[in-house]
Amino acid sequence: MSQLAEGQFPMAKFIETLRNIWRIEELRQRILFTLGVLLIVRIGSHITLPGVDVRALEQVAGLGADTLFGLYDLFVGGAFSNAAIFALGIMPYISASIILQLGAAVIPELQRLQREGEEGRRKINQYTRVLTVFIAALQAWGVSIKLTSMQVPGGAPVVPYPGLGFTLTSIIFMTAGTIFLMWLGEQITERGIGNGISLILFIGIIARLPAAIAQEIELIRVGSRLWVTDLIILALLAAVLVAVVYVTQGIRRIPVQYARRVVGRKVYGGTTQYLPLRVNTAGVMPIVFAQAILFLPATVYTFFPESRFLETLAALFSERSFVYAIVYSAMIVFFAYFYTAIVFNPREVADTIKKQGGFIPGIRPGAPTAEYIDRVLTRITLPGALFLAVVAILPVFVHNVLSVPSELASFFGGTSLLIVVGVALDTLQQIESYLLMRHYDGFMKSGRLRGRGIGVTRGY
Repeated sequence: MSQLAEGQFPMAKFIETLRNIWRIEELRQRILFTLGVLLIVRIGSHITLPGVDVRALEQVAGLGADTLFGLYDLFVGGAFSNAAIFALGIMPYISASIILQLGAAVIPELQRLQREGEEGRRKINQYTRVLTVFIAALQAWGVSIKLTSMQVPGGAPVVPYPGLGFTLTSIIFMTAGTIFLMWLGEQITERGIGNGISLILFIGIIARLPAAIAQEIELIRVGSRLWVTDLIILALLAAVLVAVVYVTQGIRRIPVQYARRVVGRKVYGGTTQYLPLRVNTAGVMPIVFAQAILFLPATVYTFFPESRFLETLAALFSERSFVYAIVYSAMIVFFAYFYTAIVFNPREVADTIKKQGGFIPGIRPGAPTAEYIDRVLTRITLPGALFLAVVAILPVFVHNVLSVPSELASFFGGTSLLIVVGVALDTLQQIESYLLMRHYDGFMKSGRLRGRGIGVTRGY
């Protein structure tokens, strides 16, 4: 019993931590509120749009797994293929946030708002909401056109009575669904645990996991897969998870020395702090950008199936193509540097350090400091970008070589794994902070679990 109390057994410590979470009333209420909201999100993902024949929709072989529709459906937990009122998910809001974030690099007005602190952030959030409504309405219109053109193999339409009424109804329902999800995400952030937008994205991805596991169990049951093979696959998955967590948490600490100042009887400064530079500053965005571009030929081909040129181009950039792997990896490395340059400005960081009376030992303040930070960031971004490329290609390798079903293979890497790991770490870090405030031990013995939020408001 003394060993259990001292936390020498990991499982006993984990169970004790869960008990501590339940003892803290505020934390318990926040977790229950978050779970309740996420349940609403999943229910809405199965409520089909008015005017859609559900039975006909079930007979259609998806909306294109290797196209942008399949990528979109991954983020919304199958709501897109269900033609649900939450078919657009939270993606229009994320798209609007990314557009404004990229626009801040070239639009002086947005740059000025970013420097205004809380007031500027509030205005940017308002712009984001307005742009979200516009993007959602535009995407809902496109989805309604796609649904109208879909037919089952026998020729029966998915939408029996198409027309202006169905289009307007679909636009209203799907746009309202996105706005409602955006509001739910804000409620989770304020009254729940973690970044609400990220958690909605997280639950959409993780919702596929039970079906993927059931599919794998069925393969073992019918004799199509040896249990030894599954053990190897599980070991590979565990190794990939450890590697992703390690790189996601990886930082390069640059020491910053602050000069001592005496004001009256008080002494300020004279301490050494550290500037953390993440190995993977860009997060999951390079993979999202690269996938979106490479899925374009297959997506356009679905609208023009008679085009031989588009058929050849789609086959060239299919996931089974060697060209796809090479181009995909190169684009991920490029976008890793591109997005890092957008979200992290070494010159602004150097100016902030200089204004606060700090300096990097051996480096002059001002421009030399900015050049030094940029040089260090460039060097540590390369291994992070190469790791992203490997993680992005891994699901394709697992699916094609190890014959793992695509549903389960998606959790071996790519956007799914990076988002799931990032959100899980960020949520655990917030729970950890609540426990430490109440003088309880957290999930980690040292109590220093560093989160890596992937929410759009944090740079993904």
